[in-house]
Amino acid sequence: MGFFRNIAEKIKRGLRKTKDVLFAPIRKLVEVFRNVNDEDIDVIEEALIGADVGVEATRKIIERLRVAYKKGEVRTTDQLIPFLKADLKQRLVERGNDLRVAPAPPTVILVCGVNGTGKTTSIAKLAKHFADDGKKVILAASDTFRAAAVEQLTIWAQRLKVDLVKHQMGADPAAVVFDAADAAVARKADFLVIDTAGRLQTKENLMKELTKIRNVAAKKIPGAPHEVLLVLDATTGQNAISQAQHFQAATNVTGLFLAKLDGTAKGGIVVAIKDKLDIPVKFVGIGETPEDIAPFDADEFVEALFE
Repeated sequence: MGFFRNIAEKIKRGLRKTKDVLFAPIRKLVEVFRNVNDEDIDVIEEALIGADVGVEATRKIIERLRVAYKKGEVRTTDQLIPFLKADLKQRLVERGNDLRVAPAPPTVILVCGVNGTGKTTSIAKLAKHFADDGKKVILAASDTFRAAAVEQLTIWAQRLKVDLVKHQMGADPAAVVFDAADAAVARKADFLVIDTAGRLQTKENLMKELTKIRNVAAKKIPGAPHEVLLVLDATTGQNAISQAQHFQAATNVTGLFLAKLDGTAKGGIVVAIKDKLDIPVKFVGIGETPEDIAPFDADEFVEALFE
Protein backbone atom coordinates (compact mmCIF):
# COMPACT_ATOMS: atom_id res chain seq x y z
CA MET A 1 0.00 0.00 0.00
CA GLY A 2 2.89 2.34 0.75
CA PHE A 3 4.16 2.05 -2.84
CA PHE A 4 0.78 2.98 -4.33
CA ARG A 5 0.33 5.88 -1.90
CA ASN A 6 3.76 7.13 -2.96
CA ILE A 7 2.79 6.97 -6.65
CA ALA A 8 -0.50 8.75 -5.94
CA GLU A 9 1.34 11.51 -4.08
CA LYS A 10 3.79 11.92 -6.97
CA ILE A 11 0.92 12.26 -9.43
CA LYS A 12 -0.69 14.90 -7.22
CA ARG A 13 2.58 16.81 -7.05
CA GLY A 14 3.13 16.41 -10.77
CA LEU A 15 -0.27 17.89 -11.54
CA ARG A 16 0.06 20.78 -9.11
CA LYS A 17 0.78 23.39 -11.80
CA THR A 18 -2.08 22.18 -13.98
CA LYS A 19 -4.39 22.10 -10.97
CA ASP A 20 -3.55 25.70 -10.11
CA VAL A 21 -4.44 26.87 -13.62
CA LEU A 22 -7.58 24.78 -13.91
CA PHE A 23 -8.95 24.71 -10.39
CA ALA A 24 -8.17 28.19 -9.05
CA PRO A 25 -10.90 29.94 -11.09
CA ILE A 26 -13.36 27.09 -10.52
CA ARG A 27 -12.70 27.06 -6.77
CA LYS A 28 -13.96 30.64 -6.54
CA LEU A 29 -17.24 29.51 -8.08
CA VAL A 30 -17.81 26.64 -5.67
CA GLU A 31 -16.70 28.37 -2.47
CA VAL A 32 -20.16 29.88 -2.10
CA PHE A 33 -23.25 27.72 -2.50
CA ARG A 34 -25.58 29.40 -5.02
CA ASN A 35 -27.35 28.83 -8.30
CA VAL A 36 -25.23 28.40 -11.43
CA ASN A 37 -25.48 31.00 -14.19
CA ASP A 38 -24.17 31.41 -17.75
CA GLU A 39 -21.18 33.46 -16.58
CA ASP A 40 -20.06 30.57 -14.35
CA ILE A 41 -19.99 28.24 -17.35
CA ASP A 42 -17.90 30.80 -19.25
CA VAL A 43 -15.37 30.80 -16.40
CA ILE A 44 -15.11 27.01 -16.56
CA GLU A 45 -14.61 27.16 -20.32
CA GLU A 46 -11.69 29.59 -19.94
CA ALA A 47 -10.16 27.45 -17.17
CA LEU A 48 -10.27 24.28 -19.33
CA ILE A 49 -8.63 26.04 -22.28
CA GLY A 50 -5.99 27.53 -19.95
CA ALA A 51 -5.05 24.03 -18.78
CA ASP A 52 -4.61 22.96 -22.44
CA VAL A 53 -7.63 20.69 -22.52
CA GLY A 54 -7.97 21.98 -26.09
CA VAL A 55 -10.59 24.04 -27.89
CA GLU A 56 -12.49 21.09 -29.37
CA ALA A 57 -12.54 18.98 -26.21
CA THR A 58 -13.49 22.03 -24.16
CA ARG A 59 -16.33 22.85 -26.57
CA LYS A 60 -17.75 19.33 -26.16
CA ILE A 61 -17.48 19.44 -22.36
CA ILE A 62 -19.12 22.87 -22.17
CA GLU A 63 -21.89 21.82 -24.55
CA ARG A 64 -22.72 18.89 -22.27
CA LEU A 65 -22.59 21.18 -19.24
CA ARG A 66 -24.95 23.70 -20.83
CA VAL A 67 -27.41 20.93 -21.72
CA ALA A 68 -27.27 19.60 -18.14
CA TYR A 69 -27.72 23.16 -16.86
CA LYS A 70 -30.78 23.80 -19.04
CA LYS A 71 -32.32 20.47 -18.05
CA GLY A 72 -31.84 21.31 -14.39
CA GLU A 73 -29.38 18.46 -13.82
CA VAL A 74 -26.71 20.98 -12.76
CA ARG A 75 -28.37 23.76 -10.80
CA THR A 76 -26.06 24.78 -7.99
CA THR A 77 -22.34 25.46 -7.72
CA ASP A 78 -21.69 22.36 -5.62
CA GLN A 79 -22.72 20.23 -8.62
CA LEU A 80 -20.16 21.70 -11.02
CA ILE A 81 -17.07 19.77 -9.95
CA PRO A 82 -18.81 16.36 -9.75
CA PHE A 83 -20.13 16.97 -13.28
CA LEU A 84 -16.67 17.88 -14.63
CA LYS A 85 -15.02 14.92 -12.89
CA ALA A 86 -17.52 12.45 -14.31
CA ASP A 87 -17.24 13.91 -17.82
CA LEU A 88 -13.43 13.85 -17.89
CA LYS A 89 -13.19 10.34 -16.45
CA GLN A 90 -15.63 9.04 -19.03
CA ARG A 91 -13.60 10.56 -21.87
CA LEU A 92 -10.29 9.19 -20.62
CA VAL A 93 -11.35 5.57 -20.09
CA GLU A 94 -13.19 5.03 -23.39
CA ARG A 95 -10.31 3.17 -25.03
CA GLY A 96 -8.89 1.59 -21.88
CA ASN A 97 -5.58 2.53 -20.29
CA ASP A 98 -4.11 -0.88 -19.48
CA LEU A 99 -0.95 -2.03 -21.23
CA ARG A 100 -1.53 -4.64 -23.93
CA VAL A 101 0.29 -7.82 -22.97
CA ALA A 102 1.05 -10.75 -25.29
CA PRO A 103 -0.85 -14.02 -24.62
CA ALA A 104 2.56 -15.63 -24.16
CA PRO A 105 5.84 -13.76 -23.52
CA PRO A 106 7.66 -11.84 -24.73
CA THR A 107 5.49 -8.74 -24.98
CA VAL A 108 7.07 -6.42 -27.55
CA ILE A 109 6.78 -2.67 -27.00
CA LEU A 110 7.86 -0.30 -29.75
CA VAL A 111 8.70 3.15 -28.36
CA CYS A 112 8.76 6.18 -30.64
CA GLY A 113 8.89 9.94 -30.23
CA VAL A 114 10.69 13.09 -31.32
CA ASN A 115 14.22 13.56 -30.02
CA GLY A 116 14.19 15.65 -26.87
CA THR A 117 10.83 14.45 -25.54
CA GLY A 118 12.49 12.25 -22.93
CA LYS A 119 12.15 9.06 -24.96
CA THR A 120 15.28 7.30 -23.71
CA THR A 121 14.58 8.17 -20.09
CA SER A 122 11.00 6.96 -20.52
CA ILE A 123 12.31 3.62 -21.84
CA ALA A 124 14.50 3.35 -18.74
CA LYS A 125 11.43 4.03 -16.58
CA LEU A 126 9.49 1.28 -18.36
CA ALA A 127 12.37 -1.14 -17.87
CA LYS A 128 12.57 -0.27 -14.17
CA HIS A 129 8.79 -0.59 -13.81
CA PHE A 130 8.75 -4.09 -15.35
CA ALA A 131 11.91 -5.25 -13.57
CA ASP A 132 10.56 -4.15 -10.20
CA ASP A 133 7.54 -6.32 -10.94
CA GLY A 134 9.87 -9.32 -11.26
CA LYS A 135 9.84 -9.40 -15.06
CA LYS A 136 12.82 -10.10 -17.31
CA VAL A 137 13.42 -7.17 -19.67
CA ILE A 138 15.52 -6.78 -22.80
CA LEU A 139 16.11 -3.40 -24.43
CA ALA A 140 16.82 -2.95 -28.15
CA ALA A 141 18.90 0.08 -29.16
CA SER A 142 17.31 0.50 -32.57
CA ASP A 143 17.90 4.25 -32.83
CA THR A 144 21.20 3.66 -34.59
CA PHE A 145 21.20 7.09 -36.25
CA ARG A 146 22.22 8.85 -33.02
CA ALA A 147 25.29 7.68 -31.14
CA ALA A 148 24.02 9.49 -28.05
CA ALA A 149 20.83 7.40 -28.04
CA VAL A 150 22.75 4.12 -28.02
CA GLU A 151 25.16 5.41 -25.38
CA GLN A 152 22.33 6.59 -23.13
CA LEU A 153 20.47 3.32 -23.42
CA THR A 154 23.68 1.39 -22.69
CA ILE A 155 24.21 3.38 -19.49
CA TRP A 156 20.61 2.86 -18.39
CA ALA A 157 20.77 -0.88 -19.10
CA GLN A 158 23.90 -1.17 -16.95
CA ARG A 159 22.37 0.84 -14.11
CA LEU A 160 19.13 -1.11 -14.15
CA LYS A 161 20.86 -4.45 -14.71
CA VAL A 162 18.77 -5.38 -17.74
CA ASP A 163 19.96 -6.90 -21.02
CA LEU A 164 20.62 -4.71 -24.04
CA VAL A 165 20.96 -5.62 -27.71
CA LYS A 166 22.81 -3.08 -29.83
CA HIS A 167 24.81 -2.78 -33.04
CA GLN A 168 27.33 -0.29 -34.32
CA MET A 169 26.39 3.31 -35.06
CA GLY A 170 24.65 3.55 -38.44
CA ALA A 171 23.65 -0.13 -38.52
CA ASP A 172 20.28 -1.21 -39.91
CA PRO A 173 17.72 -0.61 -37.09
CA ALA A 174 15.67 -3.58 -38.27
CA ALA A 175 18.72 -5.83 -37.90
CA VAL A 176 18.94 -4.79 -34.25
CA VAL A 177 15.29 -5.71 -33.77
CA PHE A 178 15.89 -9.05 -35.53
CA ASP A 179 18.67 -9.95 -33.07
CA ALA A 180 16.81 -8.54 -30.08
CA ALA A 181 13.73 -10.62 -30.88
CA ASP A 182 15.88 -13.76 -31.09
CA ALA A 183 17.48 -12.86 -27.76
CA ALA A 184 14.10 -12.20 -26.12
CA VAL A 185 12.83 -15.63 -27.14
CA ALA A 186 16.06 -17.48 -26.31
CA ARG A 187 16.44 -15.81 -22.90
CA LYS A 188 12.73 -16.17 -22.09
CA ALA A 189 12.24 -12.46 -21.58
CA ASP A 190 8.87 -11.12 -20.47
CA PHE A 191 9.29 -7.77 -22.22
CA LEU A 192 11.25 -6.55 -25.23
CA VAL A 193 11.32 -2.74 -25.34
CA ILE A 194 12.53 -1.27 -28.64
CA ASP A 195 13.90 2.26 -29.02
CA THR A 196 13.40 3.84 -32.46
CA ALA A 197 14.68 6.89 -34.33
CA GLY A 198 13.15 10.15 -33.20
CA ARG A 199 13.46 11.85 -36.53
CA LEU A 200 14.68 11.03 -40.02
CA GLN A 201 15.11 13.46 -42.91
CA THR A 202 11.53 13.13 -44.13
CA LYS A 203 8.24 11.76 -42.85
CA GLU A 204 8.40 9.18 -45.64
CA ASN A 205 11.77 7.88 -44.38
CA LEU A 206 10.43 7.69 -40.83
CA MET A 207 7.38 5.79 -42.02
CA LYS A 208 9.49 3.30 -43.98
CA GLU A 209 11.87 2.75 -41.07
CA LEU A 210 9.13 2.17 -38.51
CA THR A 211 7.20 -0.08 -40.89
CA LYS A 212 10.32 -2.15 -41.52
CA ILE A 213 10.94 -2.52 -37.78
CA ARG A 214 7.32 -3.51 -37.16
CA ASN A 215 7.46 -6.13 -39.93
CA VAL A 216 10.65 -7.69 -38.59
CA ALA A 217 9.24 -7.85 -35.05
CA ALA A 218 6.01 -9.41 -36.33
CA LYS A 219 7.87 -12.10 -38.26
CA LYS A 220 9.95 -13.08 -35.25
CA ILE A 221 7.30 -12.88 -32.51
CA PRO A 222 3.56 -13.49 -33.10
CA GLY A 223 1.43 -10.38 -32.71
CA ALA A 224 4.41 -8.05 -32.25
CA PRO A 225 4.56 -5.21 -31.56
CA HIS A 226 1.87 -5.61 -28.95
CA GLU A 227 2.10 -1.94 -28.01
CA VAL A 228 3.39 1.09 -29.90
CA LEU A 229 3.97 3.76 -27.28
CA LEU A 230 4.52 7.36 -28.34
CA VAL A 231 6.47 9.47 -25.85
CA LEU A 232 5.21 13.05 -25.70
CA ASP A 233 6.61 15.95 -23.71
CA ALA A 234 3.70 17.28 -21.65
CA THR A 235 5.36 20.69 -21.35
CA THR A 236 4.84 21.33 -25.08
CA GLY A 237 1.07 21.39 -24.70
CA GLN A 238 -0.78 21.65 -28.01
CA ASN A 239 2.45 21.05 -29.98
CA ALA A 240 2.29 17.49 -28.68
CA ILE A 241 -0.82 16.93 -30.81
CA SER A 242 1.03 17.68 -34.06
CA GLN A 243 3.79 15.28 -33.00
CA ALA A 244 1.21 12.61 -32.26
CA GLN A 245 -0.38 13.11 -35.68
CA HIS A 246 3.03 12.82 -37.34
CA PHE A 247 3.80 9.47 -35.73
CA GLN A 248 0.27 8.19 -36.06
CA ALA A 249 0.73 8.56 -39.81
CA ALA A 250 3.99 6.60 -39.67
CA THR A 251 2.90 3.77 -37.41
CA ASN A 252 -0.22 2.66 -35.59
CA VAL A 253 0.31 4.26 -32.20
CA THR A 254 -1.64 2.31 -29.57
CA GLY A 255 -0.82 4.32 -26.47
CA LEU A 256 0.93 7.36 -25.06
CA PHE A 257 3.68 7.81 -22.51
CA LEU A 258 3.25 11.37 -21.30
CA ALA A 259 6.65 12.52 -20.04
CA LYS A 260 7.54 15.54 -17.88
CA LEU A 261 4.03 15.82 -16.44
CA ASP A 262 5.59 17.22 -13.27
CA GLY A 263 6.96 20.28 -15.06
CA THR A 264 3.89 21.70 -16.75
CA ALA A 265 0.64 23.55 -16.22
CA LYS A 266 -0.61 21.90 -19.42
CA GLY A 267 -1.60 18.49 -18.06
CA GLY A 268 -4.98 18.92 -19.72
CA ILE A 269 -3.26 17.92 -22.96
CA VAL A 270 -4.13 14.34 -21.96
CA VAL A 271 -7.78 15.16 -22.65
CA ALA A 272 -7.02 17.12 -25.83
CA ILE A 273 -5.03 14.27 -27.40
CA LYS A 274 -7.62 11.67 -26.45
CA ASP A 275 -10.32 13.83 -28.05
CA LYS A 276 -8.35 14.67 -31.20
CA LEU A 277 -6.65 11.36 -31.97
CA ASP A 278 -8.43 8.83 -29.74
CA ILE A 279 -5.13 7.49 -28.39
CA PRO A 280 -5.25 6.47 -24.71
CA VAL A 281 -2.54 7.37 -22.21
CA LYS A 282 -0.83 4.26 -20.80
CA PHE A 283 1.95 5.75 -18.63
CA VAL A 284 2.98 9.11 -17.20
CA GLY A 285 6.42 10.34 -16.24
CA ILE A 286 6.33 12.29 -12.98
CA GLY A 287 9.97 13.05 -12.21
CA GLU A 288 13.59 12.58 -13.25
CA THR A 289 14.47 9.19 -11.73
CA PRO A 290 13.64 5.74 -13.17
CA GLU A 291 11.17 5.24 -10.32
CA ASP A 292 9.13 8.25 -11.40
CA ILE A 293 6.64 6.41 -13.58
CA ALA A 294 3.02 5.50 -13.06
CA PRO A 295 0.53 3.52 -15.13
CA PHE A 296 -2.14 6.02 -16.12
CA ASP A 297 -5.27 5.87 -13.98
CA ALA A 298 -8.08 8.16 -15.17
CA ASP A 299 -9.79 8.27 -11.78
CA GLU A 300 -6.55 9.14 -10.01
CA PHE A 301 -5.63 11.72 -12.65
CA VAL A 302 -8.96 13.57 -12.54
CA GLU A 303 -9.22 13.44 -8.74
CA ALA A 304 -5.71 14.94 -8.49
CA LEU A 305 -6.76 17.79 -10.78
CA PHE A 306 -9.65 18.77 -8.55
CA GLU A 307 -8.35 17.84 -5.11
